[in-house]
Formats: sequence, structure tokens, C-alpha cells
Amino acid sequence: VQLQASGGGLVQAGDSLRVSCAASGRTFSDTTMGWFRQAPGKEREFVAAMWRGNSRTYYADSVKGRFTVSRDNTKNTVYLQMNNLKAEDTGVYYCASSRSLILSNIMNPSGYANWGQGTQVTVSS
Repeated sequence: VQLQASGGGLVQAGDSLRVSCAASGRTFSDTTMGWFRQAPGKEREFVAAMWRGNSRTYYADSVKGRFTVSRDNTKNTVYLQMNNLKAEDTGVYYCASSRSLILSNIMNPSGYANWGQGTQVTVSS
């Protein structure tokens, strides 16, 4: 599986932005998709995920109510809609996928087998 993230950019605090992740492969609907981010000097952290099959969503507390993850299985694409962006949302956003992830690892980067190249999101305050 190859993942290609896109849609990052420079925005102001309070703005919205949508990043996308296009995946190759024919079994996209059976794949758990996750979004992570990494700020300079910090570890990669979980942002959001959509579980395979039932598409249940999971979010980090810091983005709940502001970010929404969705997927379009016909386009093999997962989206992260980010509203009311804050300066602390700045970082490189990575999409990741796994077909064998167990639910208890959904927020753990090590649970994901495939990673995209990342897209930079910068929020100015």
C-alpha cells in the first residue's frame, strides 16, 4: 500500500484546512486509516483514525470537536477536515494505514504498517 498525503499549507489561527490521503490498493475499505502529526522537536502524536469496516472514528482529546476524519472508499481517499485551527496544530501531518491493527493500538504509531510522506500544516497566531 502506498499513501500520498496532500493539502497542507499556511493558514491563520481560526481558519480551516482539509488534508487528504490517497491510498493505492483494492482493499481500502478493509483498512484502518490514521492521522498523526509531528511538530519540530516533538514525538509523533496521534490525531485521528477511522476503523476499518464500521468506520468508527477516534480522536485525540486536543482535536475533538474541531477535526473530522472521513473516507471515500470509491476514491481510496481519507480526509482530515481541520476547523478552528490553533498554533499548536502546526506540524507535519502523516497518514498511516493498517489492515491488521488491533483496536487497543489505534493511537500507537507502531501499530500502523504503511505511512505517507507527510504534508506540512502551519498555523500562524
